[in-house]
Formats: sequence, structure tokens, C-alpha cells
Amino acid sequence: MSVHLHWFLPTGGDGRTLVDRHAYTDGGVRRDRITPVRGVRGPDIEYLAQIAKAAEQLGFEAVLTPTGTWCEDAWLTTTALTQVTERLKFLVAFRPGVISPVLAAQMAATYQRLSRGRLLLNVVTGGDSTEQKRFGDHLDHDRRYARTDEFLQVVRGVWGGAPFDFQGEHYQVEGGLTALPPDPLPQIFFGGSSAAAGPVAARNVDVYLTWGEPPEQVKQKIDWIRGLAEREGRTVRFGIRLHTISRDTSKEAWASADRLLGDLDPDTVAAAQQALGKSESVGQQRMLALHGGSRDKLEISPNLWAGVGLVRGGAGTALVGSHAEVADRIEEYHDLGIEHFVLSGYPHLEEAYWFGEGVRPELAARGLLGGGPDGAQGGSRPASASGGAPLLVAGGR
Repeated sequence: MSVHLHWFLPTGGDGRTLVDRHAYTDGGVRRDRITPVRGVRGPDIEYLAQIAKAAEQLGFEAVLTPTGTWCEDAWLTTTALTQVTERLKFLVAFRPGVISPVLAAQMAATYQRLSRGRLLLNVVTGGDSTEQKRFGDHLDHDRRYARTDEFLQVVRGVWGGAPFDFQGEHYQVEGGLTALPPDPLPQIFFGGSSAAAGPVAARNVDVYLTWGEPPEQVKQKIDWIRGLAEREGRTVRFGIRLHTISRDTSKEAWASADRLLGDLDPDTVAAAQQALGKSESVGQQRMLALHGGSRDKLEISPNLWAGVGLVRGGAGTALVGSHAEVADRIEEYHDLGIEHFVLSGYPHLEEAYWFGEGVRPELAARGLLGGGPDGAQGGSRPASASGGAPLLVAGGR
């Protein structure tokens, strides 16, 4: 079981601080409680292309593109980026409640042909009613997961190459099909920590994603989903979503983490915690519980830092340490059964180089990476694989 490394495309903006395009009050419309941000890098196609090309060069297999109000559309953005990359795959996040499953299946099939097989799908059910209602979705939490269950059944059904009928509570399809099914079929990634989410993963998905909780909590999730999948006669693989701050020494890495915290004033943290606390997402509540809104004891497990979650929704933890220490933690999660590591950092361009030139060679030396002699998964050998400072350092916040 090899480690698969993926990076992140910040399609809502990027920079050197944890507070960027996110807004935390009044449904994400007003920003008067958020500290003004200097040097934000807009998500223009030129900057995103820099990140995608760096990820490909550094040997990342894919990049995750988020979905939501504050992001550029993931389908359109990544389709454009397939034209400036050669091997990099795109883990496209989308919400099943705002698109027909038959249309989604058709879009995926077209994408696979246009990109020559470089699509992965990240199905995001959604845990914020305010956000869902912006897109016309008024179902409650558990019914959204029930709909996702039906959605994925339809998608897989119409990929079968023959007319497919389906009668459910949320979808009724007669003779649905994709005239040319995707080849290969895109892997489906999915996350959810609630009781309603588990059976959906067990029945439908290829890779179950968890946010970066301490290893013992991650093990409990793996055991839970694995048990549910076994009852369905299926096997599910596992992934984890984390940020990284990797440097030549542990001291340098923690100093970088401290600088990120230094940008956060108490009002900004309070506003973020107030808004995030309203989320219906069980996973989000688990993230908040790791730090309780306090700056004290943010290292919640060796080299696992919860400071990101003070202001950022979703993935709220980072691996912080020397390249060898970060590799140790990845190996620890891998020993639990995690194959896919979906990583990110602030800013995403520079942190891709820190990780790719520092941690990735460590993992390759331990025999954890598949692919070529250097463990190449989706790109060429890094220009420098000995660690050290990034090759590219852009200006910004």
C-alpha cells in the first residue's frame, strides 16, 4: 500500500496568512469583524497554473479543488488547468444537491476524455445550511446524506453503458446513461463524520476522507467505515486532509506556525469560532473540539497543530516539524491504513516546494511512495530533492 500525495488549489485566494477570502459573520456577507488582509493573491488562472505546474513537477499525483460560494467553479477552473499540465490529476469537489446525477456522470465522462483520464471526484454533501440555501438546497443534514446516497447510485448506474432506471425519494431516472462512459472510471472521494454519512461511504465511495485528527481518533474512523463497508461486501480505501509546515529544522517550522498565529487578533478568532460553531457538520464540530477556540495547547498530538482551525473552516490541523518529523507522522497515519494524503499550506506555492523538496524525498527513501525509482506519482523528479529553501519564493502577504 503506497502513499499517494496530493496538493491543493486555493481557488478562493491565497497568501501568507490564515485569514484570506473567508468571511465569518452574517452568512459570510459582512466582513466588518475581520482584520483587513494585506497582500492577498487572487485566484487568477496564472497563479493557479503556477501551483498546478509546481505540484506536477514535485511529484504530487493530484490537486484538490474546493467548492462553495467563495471559490471559483472547480469544473471550469481545472479543465483550463489540464491544458497547461501533462500528468497531474484534478480532484474536483462538487455538491450533489445542485446538479443532476446524470448530468454529473456525463460531465465526468467528458472530462476524462478531454483530460486523458485525469479526473478524480470529491463529493461534498455540505454541512452548512446557510451555504446550501444559497444554492437553492433546503434539505436538512440527514436528508442531504440520503440524497447523496441516491446520487452516487445513479452516477455509477449510468456509467454502466446501458440504460439505467432508478426510483428513489430524491431522484427518478428513466433510461439514464452516458453514451460513452468514462475510461477509466473516476475514483470517488467522500468525507463525513456523522452517523448519516458512514453508510453512504460504505455503499458508494472508493476513498473515505477524514480531516486531520489525532491518530487514535483517525483509527476509530477507519475501523468504523471499514466495518460498515465489510457488511456491504465492499472495500473502501482511506485518505486524510491536512495542512503542512515543513522546514529544515523543527525550530524553523514552529516559528512559521507562530507567525501565522501572530496575524490573528482576538476579534478575528472570536468571529470565526462563533460562525463555525453554527455548522451542522459533525466533522467541523470535531475540528473545533480539538482546540476549543483557545490558543493554549494547540499541539494536540506530536507535530499535529490545531492553530489553522482557529479561523479556517473544514480542515483545521497541520503537520508541523522538520522534514523527517513530518514524514514520521505521515508514516504513522499510513500504518493505520491511510493511503491518500491531501495536503496544503500557506502560501500554497511556497509550501508545495518545502514539502516536495523536503518531506517527499524522506518518504521515498523509506519506500512509501509508488511509481518510478524516486517514487514519482504524477510528475517529474523534483529539481532539487535534498531539502532546503524553496526554489520559488513569490511576493505576497
